[in-house]
Amino acid sequence: MTADALATELANTERRRLRALVDVRLEDADALHAPDFELVTPNGGTWSKEQYLGGIASGDINYRRFEAVSDIDVMVDGDLAVLRYQSLIDIAVWGQQAGLLECWHLDCYRRDRDGGLWKVRWSQATEIDVT
Repeated sequence: MTADALATELANTERRRLRALVDVRLEDADALHAPDFELVTPNGGTWSKEQYLGGIASGDINYRRFEAVSDIDVMVDGDLAVLRYQSLIDIAVWGQQAGLLECWHLDCYRRDRDGGLWKVRWSQATEIDVT
């Protein structure tokens, strides 16, 4: 596979992951997150895969919108890929009123040894202050 084709595949994988989170397609979301996944939230907290996907399953984390609004830049080195992009997120967490966030994302994917599938291992979102 060419470098451009791999970058396109990874960008599409990230878009599919975001859509699975919004649509609460837990089987798809589970398959796209590594077992040791960790999210660093815009406010600096950390969530494990179990906390994150469990919150989505229960509705405690409710994405109403989560989409890339910039190109997704991809850097690949062997079985490791880093994706960087800007997003718009409309989310309600633990009963708080929904709010719109603009964020930068840095996501680290690694290729699964059991079939060559790419799964996100680390994800960090940094809120963009638009004031």
